Amino acid sequence: MDPLCWPSETNSFRRFTPESLAAIEERIAKKKKQQAKVNQNNKDQDVEEDRLTPQLDLKTYKKLPSLYGDLPVELIGEPLEDLDPYYSDHKTFMVINKRRIIFRFTATPALCIAGPFNPVRKAAIKILIHS
Repeated sequence: MDPLCWPSETNSFRRFTPESLAAIEERIAKKKKQQAKVNQNNKDQDVEEDRLTPQLDLKTYKKLPSLYGDLPVELIGEPLEDLDPYYSDHKTFMVINKRRIIFRFTATPALCIAGPFNPVRKAAIKILIHS
């Protein structure tokens, strides 16, 4: 099997930071520009796109497969960049609890005021994922 398919343990888990959110927003803008360009070029043609689908082993509320290695203790219950390539252009982040269960949350402001880095929202997420 191709070693590029296997995630390396050293860089699998990265904290979700404001820089991560900015990178996601850049990917979204880039995808929208690309989509507009494709739509303009293919107005008359019926072209099917290869759409990415979520990985079944990384579904929400499922256990994180051992393939991804051990989650460092300091990252348990912390917002992480999503491992699933499907979510690379979605404003989401994942949180993994002690039992290695995956939770996904949106990075858009909750109640239109509490962003993903708001301390109250972080506390609510910790309470929600507590096993």
